[in-house]
Order: sequence, then structure tokens, then C-alpha cells
Amino acid sequence: MHHLIFEGAELSGKSWLMSQIYDRLEAKYNGSKNVLDGCHWFNCDVGVYGTELGGKIINRYLGIFEDLKEKNLLVEKFHLADIINNRLHRGVELNYAAEEKKLLDLGFKIVFCRFGEDETILAARIADRLKLYPHYERILQAPAWYIGQQQEYVEEIKKTALPTLTIETDHLPDEKYVRQILDWIGE
Repeated sequence: MHHLIFEGAELSGKSWLMSQIYDRLEAKYNGSKNVLDGCHWFNCDVGVYGTELGGKIINRYLGIFEDLKEKNLLVEKFHLADIINNRLHRGVELNYAAEEKKLLDLGFKIVFCRFGEDETILAARIADRLKLYPHYERILQAPAWYIGQQQEYVEEIKKTALPTLTIETDHLPDEKYVRQILDWIGE
């Protein structure tokens, strides 16, 4: 089974890539004609990363992942997102070494989605995001902020013990990124 965490700054293409990987894994491993049970997708950033609740929620998810360890699991943002959002929004530094050990024991890998630092690409992604999710305007930042957030991710990725694949997501959608991930996980 495949256990993947998709990490990266806002607007880096995590959701699109996950949707493509999910579609392939779910179809291949589906064991039922009534339930989509071939792969499970967790969007874990439900307004908690960067708050005092992040650690508690992450540990609860770890229990769920343990229960589902025999299944394909895709996780959209996890411990690195909480580290970075706490640093940027609250000035708090976190250490998830124990949780990362559990993730490693469960066979998790990180797909790090990284955009080029072209503000025009980010401006277009912001416009797309606002069309889909108008409420995103309440937390909207300038393109330079997302570039700074990504630089924080670049530094955190260097510290992780989990196997990591970096995907440069300058041109979305692009099937070559999907193929890179599938090749990396042996699919």
C-alpha cells in the first residue's frame, strides 16, 4: 500500500496532483463496487494548522492512519504544514520528531510540491482559487508571501527523515508530474 503526504506552500498544486494519484490508486485497488475503498484521501488542514490545536489533531490522525495502514492513504498537508504555519502565524516553533517516527514506521513518504517563484503564475493561481473558493479571500496573501512560505518548506524538507520526492509544479495541469509520482512509488 502507498502512504503519501502532499506538502508544499499554498497554490503549489497539491490538490490537483492528489486528485490524479487518487484516481489511479482508487481504481486499481478498489475492492468494492459500492464504496470507493481503494484509496483514502485526507485533507487534514481543516483550519487547525497554525493554531494550538494542530498537534492534538495530528496525533488523532496518526491513530486513524494506524487503523488504515493496510490501505492506500493520501494526506493533503500534515506535520510540516503545522510547523510552518505556527512559525509564520504565531511565532511558535514545533517539533514533531516523535510523530515523524510513527509516520516513518507506517511507511509514509512526502511529495513536496514546489512552484517557480514567478509572481504572474501565482497571481493566476490566486484568481483560480478565488473562483472555486470565494471564502479564500479572507486569508488571501500577496504572491510574495506564498514565495516566502515555500522557502520555509524548502528548509523544513531538508530536516525530514521521510523519503521525499520534489515535484516542480510550474505548469499545471501536466501529466508528467503524475507520472513522476507513480514511477517513484512503483505504480
